[in-house]
Amino acid sequence: MMIKMASKTLGAEVFFASEGIPFRRNVPLSTQSTWKIGGPVDFLVEPCLETQIGRLLAFCSSNEIPYVVIGRGSNLLFDDAGLRGVVIKIDKNFSAVSVKDDVIIAQSGVFVPKLARLACSCGLSGLEHTVGIPGNLGGLITMNGGSLRQNLGNCVKRVWGITDRGESRVFSSDICSFGYRQSIFQSLNVVITKAELKLTKARSKVIRRVMVEVLRSRRDKFPRREPNCGSVFQSNPALYEAVGPPGRVIEQAGLKGLRVGNAEVSRKHANFIVNKGGASASDVLELIRKVRETIYERTQFSLRCEVKLVKSTGEIMSADATCI
Repeated sequence: MMIKMASKTLGAEVFFASEGIPFRRNVPLSTQSTWKIGGPVDFLVEPCLETQIGRLLAFCSSNEIPYVVIGRGSNLLFDDAGLRGVVIKIDKNFSAVSVKDDVIIAQSGVFVPKLARLACSCGLSGLEHTVGIPGNLGGLITMNGGSLRQNLGNCVKRVWGITDRGESRVFSSDICSFGYRQSIFQSLNVVITKAELKLTKARSKVIRRVMVEVLRSRRDKFPRREPNCGSVFQSNPALYEAVGPPGRVIEQAGLKGLRVGNAEVSRKHANFIVNKGGASASDVLELIRKVRETIYERTQFSLRCEVKLVKSTGEIMSADATCI
């Protein structure tokens, strides 16, 4: 087994070098996560070209090397054991944007707040709710993310991606299966490379005013100085109608400040779990379990997680899947 792993490691290094793909070994995933949690990954690679992504995916698949695709790691909880495989980071190397009339075509590594501000400067409305979300476009499309109960999927017209066989595909919005914090990309082995967004013409001054209010609200409500992943639990419409949003329900249960190890339910907003310094993935998962158990006992509603757990094997699952 050790010989097989050593052979795969050597083969991966030779492949990355031959393809000109920048890579680093044994990178702590805590440096790649907004939660600042996670053990080391064997390889962190940052491809520069779509062709490199295609060959990289095909190489990992044919050699049975686990891989995970990330942007800024804002919605991920990495295993304390790290990842025995490859993390493919789609970030600044894939951040080109073009604007024509009311359509934006943007690569998946673009920082979403930067994209929202660009849209504003062009007099295009529809991305205001994303201006405070610290993630990249590819991740936001995958999660159909947003804020103020809005979803990015409402603006998406087409998505380009590369399959695990290295094949290019184009997805029209009607086959993306966008739902609340859901999309087809959560179940497909596809790396999103770019997307077409259809926005609405509006006055930049009006758009900017909305964005300033969104940012002000986030500053007032959300913990910004402590590592976190954003909202932990989904806002279930039935729960919302019966007792309110997750943050309010958790607060009313008296769980603000509840702590496991160095992970704590934020005292500022109860739908956030913050890293008080050196928190582990197991701390976070146990805290999630405690919160879900308490809320179920009080309301008979099962809170579901927005955040995804990345296991050391490369398997990705909802962070509540280990708590059931």
